Amino acid sequence: MSPTDKLARYKRADAPLPETNQLWPLYGAGMENLGLDGRPLRVPTPRPGPDELLVRHDAVGLCFSDIKVVQAGEAHPRIYRSMRQEPVVLGHEVSMTVVSMGDNLQGQYRVGDRFIVQADIFVNGVGYAYGYEIQGGLSQFSLIDRRVLAGDHGNYLLPVQPDTGYAESALTEPWACVIAAYHLKYRTGVKPGGTTWVIGADPGDARRYTYNAPFNPGRLMLTDVPAGTANRLKALAAGAEIIQEADLDRPPVGPVDDIIVLGADAEIVEHASPYLAPFGMLAVAARRPFPRPVEVDIGRVHYDRLVYLGTQESDLAQAYRKMPVRSALRPAGRAWFVGAGGPIGRMHLQRAIQHENGPHTIVCSDVSAARLADLQGSFRAEAEAKGLDLICVNPLDREAFQAAMAPFRESGFHDIVVLAPVAAAVAEAAPYLAPAGVMNVFAGLTRGTKVSLDLSDAYLKDTRVIGHSASSIDDLRLMLRQTERGDLSPNRSVAAVGSLSAARDGLIAVQEAAYPGKVVIYPQIADLPLTPLPQLRDRLPSVYARLKDGREWTLAAENEFLRLMLP
Repeated sequence: MSPTDKLARYKRADAPLPETNQLWPLYGAGMENLGLDGRPLRVPTPRPGPDELLVRHDAVGLCFSDIKVVQAGEAHPRIYRSMRQEPVVLGHEVSMTVVSMGDNLQGQYRVGDRFIVQADIFVNGVGYAYGYEIQGGLSQFSLIDRRVLAGDHGNYLLPVQPDTGYAESALTEPWACVIAAYHLKYRTGVKPGGTTWVIGADPGDARRYTYNAPFNPGRLMLTDVPAGTANRLKALAAGAEIIQEADLDRPPVGPVDDIIVLGADAEIVEHASPYLAPFGMLAVAARRPFPRPVEVDIGRVHYDRLVYLGTQESDLAQAYRKMPVRSALRPAGRAWFVGAGGPIGRMHLQRAIQHENGPHTIVCSDVSAARLADLQGSFRAEAEAKGLDLICVNPLDREAFQAAMAPFRESGFHDIVVLAPVAAAVAEAAPYLAPAGVMNVFAGLTRGTKVSLDLSDAYLKDTRVIGHSASSIDDLRLMLRQTERGDLSPNRSVAAVGSLSAARDGLIAVQEAAYPGKVVIYPQIADLPLTPLPQLRDRLPSVYARLKDGREWTLAAENEFLRLMLP
């Protein structure tokens, strides 16, 4: 069979199923527990039950989230079982093809149907994430059951067009997280039916506070609030449960949705913040700056979507409504991507350059000179063609860094996106926020990670600090649509490729940040060591010839790659 015929048959997915297939089991924490003797395991190829699909994994992107599972083992919050008895098979950035189906699914699915999967799968509120509780892409074949096909949000499979690339469809998952970061939504008032806690923090504050908007919490707690303000708020919250003089040290209820602090008291803000519920908001009403920086749990800002707001007005509603939280990049603004040289940073930069209403000035910083050089090689010409100012700087070169950042000390940045999971990076970048600027902490710093921030900026400059890096099935659907329309190309994120046997080396490369882009594993090809794209020049020259500018993966390169490498 010719290579072209072999590729056509592969895409039809109608070849007889093998008796066995390979996968990488993870038996516990540590890379030494991946596979057997550093190799994948060969197991019988499963057959689908009546309500199951058998899918072939075509491409899988390796993610630092996979490394977190390797490091944590059973302590990972998404793992609920004994990994020694039931090992985990990683790989949630995956494209797949249906190769067989159970009797009850005949007519609903066909052999050759292609899909990607929304990895966060829930059934009755319980998470069964793909590549965590459900066998993931570091296997040649896997079963898709009712958890995926009929979970809490319906069917978690999204159909892929036949002519869409395998790598580009697999990488829509991390790309969906990127575009989701710019579509975050926040409340513009206290949570209806929630718990609001108002704290008087300045005994000398004689202002008459009110709330000139719908004020309908289910519970209103008051601590040291002047009588006039307390009476007005209680009247506005008619029907709410009122807890007068709530103990600051032992609030009588559980998590709080909104905390409003009347005055710039850092100790009170630090004391009250841990009581915030997920998606909670803390507003400060003050005219004077905080006397010192405030310790903020930046991990909760990221994972729990907390946000700190403020107002100088006596109308407390202005903290929410005057400057609502913006997550989209400011059109024609100034943006700084902190830690931009890694795979996710490159995605953020690519989107900013290609976005129709993106920033005009873009600063990218990274501690790796090699990554910065590769970043410029990939994107400088494109930025210049669009009339954008792209500046790449290394903060380890302090003299050059200070010189490059000098023009922005006064003007500041409208957007700062933190892609390095380093608390010091957040603290160093925050003072550069322009009035009404937004810092988006995309990097997942762990809960409990404290950063000293000048929260006075929340009401003196109307700045906001937000964060999140997950995505929904709607985000994934949007990203797949943009990929198939040609609006954004995930293929540009590919840095190295390999066969399933190279997955362990690929994970080590991710752990060591060896490449500026993504590692993509093709589980169905013949053995191929982990290979960075530039090395294809010697190893697979006909594939290299189909790269864009000798550096970017393309659909033509992938097709040639599969023609040569399918067994």
